[in-house]
Amino acid sequence: MSTVLDALQSSAITFTALRRDLHQHPEIGFQEFRTSDIVAQRLRDWGYEVTLGLGGTGVVGQLRKGSGTRRLGLRADMDALPIQEATGLPHASCHEGLMHACGHDGHTAMLLAAAEYLASKGNFQGTLNLIFQPAEESLGGARKMMEDGLFERFPCDAVFAMHNMPGFPQGQLLLREGATMASSENILVHIEGKGSHGAMPHLGADPVVAGASIVMALQTIVSRNVPPLQTAVVTVGAFQSGVANNVIPQTATLKLSVRALDRGVRLLLRERIVDLVEAQAKSFGVTARVEFLPGYPVLVNTAAETALAREVAIDLVGPANVVQQTEPLTGSEDFAYMLEKVPGSYLFIGNGDASTGGHGACMVHNPNYDFEDRNIPIGAAYWVHLAERFLA
Repeated sequence: MSTVLDALQSSAITFTALRRDLHQHPEIGFQEFRTSDIVAQRLRDWGYEVTLGLGGTGVVGQLRKGSGTRRLGLRADMDALPIQEATGLPHASCHEGLMHACGHDGHTAMLLAAAEYLASKGNFQGTLNLIFQPAEESLGGARKMMEDGLFERFPCDAVFAMHNMPGFPQGQLLLREGATMASSENILVHIEGKGSHGAMPHLGADPVVAGASIVMALQTIVSRNVPPLQTAVVTVGAFQSGVANNVIPQTATLKLSVRALDRGVRLLLRERIVDLVEAQAKSFGVTARVEFLPGYPVLVNTAAETALAREVAIDLVGPANVVQQTEPLTGSEDFAYMLEKVPGSYLFIGNGDASTGGHGACMVHNPNYDFEDRNIPIGAAYWVHLAERFLA
């Protein structure tokens, strides 16, 4: 065990209490006012130069030491989800319909614990930029911070982030070079038919029947258009049309979630969805329009930065506790935007598996999930070692 981890274990009670306070007071994307104020005040207390307001509620804490010219970015997300908590824990959310169901409270606590140590004891030369990001959950807070000049105002030679991962042993570190998390497309299909009496369907053009055919036809894109060795997901999560059983409605709407681990496959999916939807609609005598809503790109970890991240992980917890090239995930993450601009790597820390049970082993975005507090000193120690290695 490293001396850094020893020191951070001694402060674990403080940052566990902080994490649980954040958990009790969850705030959804772009409304993390209390959270960002807490983060900003802690950073100021430790001597960081603090900037508020990037991406609305984002916070950047900058610390310079020595004459080094290298610049490192470490990012944590802060937002919660619109989920009613069901854990029954003493620190459960006190806000109805909101909870930290993805562990962003833990990610914030880990980076703050590292921030305190690096300010007082950190052995590095250069510039450290700690990025506390709002609105990761499908709202594109990373992109918004970048639009507000994140990397122009706080240039980084590399940027890193970490996410907890239920289903893996607590404290295990998992890394991957290359495509690591999928792109996400949020797509609406608007079908325009002709309403009529349900007893006289020949007088109308039924968008429900057309929509049903479109749903089934969409499933063939993955099986018949995407190369078998590539990964893709096309999910129709909602089909909305009509209110009465004896009325053929005028319109129908499909809501799609589409994922890919390759940029070329992402473009293929977009093209095939449009072609298929329009052709299916025409065959049923209706029209259809495909609307693409903002999504996330493929998250791609760069080779050199992932190699460094892997070395730090092995040094910290030992090779037996490191998965050096984990499987990719079809979930999405807006840190991908940052990695399109700056080289870096996104890694995972195990939050618990079936052998340990408990709330930490429960999958994220579930009302029974909770972050595993024993990961706070491990995650913080990882950030300290990475910063000191990168800014040596």
